[in-house]
Amino acid sequence: MTKKIRIEKNSVQETLLVPLYGRKMCAEKFPELYRDESARQLCEAIDYDFSELEAKKDSFFYEFGALEAAMRQLDIMWEIRDYLKLYPNALIVNLGCGLDQTGRACDNGSCRICNLDFPEIIDARNQMISTGERERNIGTDLKDHAWMDQLDGSDGVIFFAAGVFHYFRKAEVASLVEDLAQRFPGGRLIFDTVGKRGMKLMMSKTLKNMGIDQVEGLFYTDDPKKELCWKNTRVTSRGYMLGYYDMKSPGIHAGHRLLARIGDNWMHMAVHRAEFDNSILPDR
Repeated sequence: MTKKIRIEKNSVQETLLVPLYGRKMCAEKFPELYRDESARQLCEAIDYDFSELEAKKDSFFYEFGALEAAMRQLDIMWEIRDYLKLYPNALIVNLGCGLDQTGRACDNGSCRICNLDFPEIIDARNQMISTGERERNIGTDLKDHAWMDQLDGSDGVIFFAAGVFHYFRKAEVASLVEDLAQRFPGGRLIFDTVGKRGMKLMMSKTLKNMGIDQVEGLFYTDDPKKELCWKNTRVTSRGYMLGYYDMKSPGIHAGHRLLARIGDNWMHMAVHRAEFDNSILPDR
């Protein structure tokens, strides 16, 4: 990429930069925990004024926000790699991909990758990231399940949604999961949630900017065992921040780990594995 891509303020493309920059920053600050060369390369290839984000990067809470994004990606990568041990030729499907390249980070040389997001987001992605040999991008609304017809899960399929379902209604997530389970038995879905406290504390500003004033009806869970009961699906859960890694890497303060415990235990931040099996009936 020789010519830098210009990103304008208040554009669709700009909304993709905050998580991208957070991943770049986390990789720079905590390299023994997290690596993301693609985030650095993309930021360097973009013509955008990052000074506002640069000014925040050394603050304690901004560091923790970047750690949140990194831990979620590490958790999801752990799950994808675990699935590929069973199904090395599986399809990895990134639901609401933005500029994320988790699929490539888990590439074992034989799996396939599919990235889904709104058409305007996919257009922006196509401008900035070339598509790999075993990779494709689909522009779609995830709530219109017609995109499922374009996927081949015959060699296994693992879906993941990172920070996506917070903006869905509970019924919309249930419909999506049950349709996936019906169409792709043997597949898995990895996704993250927060509890009601987490929605109010962490998501209120973002939701307000989207014109959403009430969290009631949006997808959150304080009790996964009781609330994530869908047809043909078995769900298991781990803590989002500390469920996979202990966060005892150089540069991570005790205060960061304290906030991580608060996030997992008090705000009910979690990562879930939904396994699809047509012999499973939901617990009611």
